[in-house]
Amino acid sequence: MRELMIVMLSVSIATGCATTARSELDSEVNRLCGIDGGIKTYETVKLPPQKFDNYGAVNVPLQKYAKPDDEYYYRWERTYYKRGNPEMWRDHFLLYRAVDQKLLGEATSYSRRGGDIPSPMHESSYGCPPNADISVLEGQVFTPNRER
Repeated sequence: MRELMIVMLSVSIATGCATTARSELDSEVNRLCGIDGGIKTYETVKLPPQKFDNYGAVNVPLQKYAKPDDEYYYRWERTYYKRGNPEMWRDHFLLYRAVDQKLLGEATSYSRRGGDIPSPMHESSYGCPPNADISVLEGQVFTPNRER
């Protein structure tokens, strides 16, 4: 009986600590997201329909994979604010036109992963804003030119 009480007390302490760390990071994710999270479009580019794939995406390459003849590329910067369990980071996508290195748009998001009580379950995650990634940024910068 004594052992059971010790186990129950240990679990409730661990749960409280994990939940507190997780909710503190979720609050920080929300705070930072309110400062600069989201998508900013600086220029809209009209492209011919053949530049879009079957899903309506342009599929711009990451800068390190861009070929000399690619017209556009993006950079992806990930900054960790906390590593381990839980962890928190910022993703920043910057979309450029290659010929003049002009920044066409950027997307910024914040994420938290982990901070749960130890279990065999997949760890939880939280992020904001939703859909602030390169595919959504491409969809806002590039539009099909439907003129004939």
